Amino acid sequence: MNLKILVLPGDGIGVEVTREAVKVLRHVAEASGHTITLSEGLLGGIAIHKTGTPFPEETQKLALEADATFLGAVGLPEFDSAPPEKRPERGLLGIRKTLQVYANLRPVRSYKALIDSSPLKNELVDGTDLIIVRELTGGLYYGTPRGISGTGPEERAVNTMTYTRSEIERVTHMAFQLAMKRRKKVTSVDKSNVLENSQLWRRVVIEVAAHYPDVALDHILVDNCAMQLVLTPKRFDVVLTENLFGDILSDEAAVLAGSIGMLPSASIGAQRPSGAWVGLYEPVHGSAPDIAGQNKANPLGAIGSIAAMLEYSFGLTAEANAVYKAIEGVLDSGRVTADLKPKGAPATTSEVGDAICQAVAVLESRK
Repeated sequence: MNLKILVLPGDGIGVEVTREAVKVLRHVAEASGHTITLSEGLLGGIAIHKTGTPFPEETQKLALEADATFLGAVGLPEFDSAPPEKRPERGLLGIRKTLQVYANLRPVRSYKALIDSSPLKNELVDGTDLIIVRELTGGLYYGTPRGISGTGPEERAVNTMTYTRSEIERVTHMAFQLAMKRRKKVTSVDKSNVLENSQLWRRVVIEVAAHYPDVALDHILVDNCAMQLVLTPKRFDVVLTENLFGDILSDEAAVLAGSIGMLPSASIGAQRPSGAWVGLYEPVHGSAPDIAGQNKANPLGAIGSIAAMLEYSFGLTAEANAVYKAIEGVLDSGRVTADLKPKGAPATTSEVGDAICQAVAVLESRK
């Protein structure tokens, strides 16, 4: 199988974690007899520096031609005061829109080796295994009208939270289909006690749930969900929510995994005739410019995103599982970066990537 992939290293540590993720991808592909056609593009702050825009037309063209897209990270502090259209994050919104990806899947799992890395009590974290399904095309990030107008005391900012029935339906179907392959429970997160937007959300979710009688559905308000994620995380299986809530909750959930550097994500769009999904894959963490270029960044979230790409966009479940098992093996070995609080000297970014490749090779040799 030939895997045609666009790589967007992005900003900050994105360059470093992408290098290790691609190293693992090449290793897995070679071991499994697949070939890879890689192209590389610009997105985010680096794209602004080189082209004047966070999402150049050339990158858009490459994304549409690729079977899947892998992104490192976007964002640089120097753009914090720039207008919205000139910020690196606008490139991320742009590529999501171009690829028409509508569901962001963010798995959160506690590993035995990392129990002590979480600031939460071990008994709360141990056994956590959930996935957050975040809607990506609607809500405050895309709604109009939006903008800042006026001056002085009358200066005013507006953002609009808007959803259509069809947007809610399709992401809800995705959540329930995932639940059917897991523990068959969906928790829908909203703010229906005060937001009309959430009232429609809850009503549509209930209607879709009727098509999945084997899946249990419950509802929780977003503020309570934020609390329960750190008090009773094991109660959750599939967590379904809208764009803004999902953005915040999935970052909060990083505490359950021990580090935000552990979390992969997959943004999924249309399903191809082969059954594979159009996808944009990226670790959840940001560009962390304070440690960029120092070979300190944790690449496991990026490597896990590569595994998700193999699984969802190419249907290569065995290859994806080999990467997941390699990650677990490396965690057990203690050969990890400083954010995971190793007992000995921390490993570098590149050393972790090498360790994953070695672990994959051992798994392959046992077949």
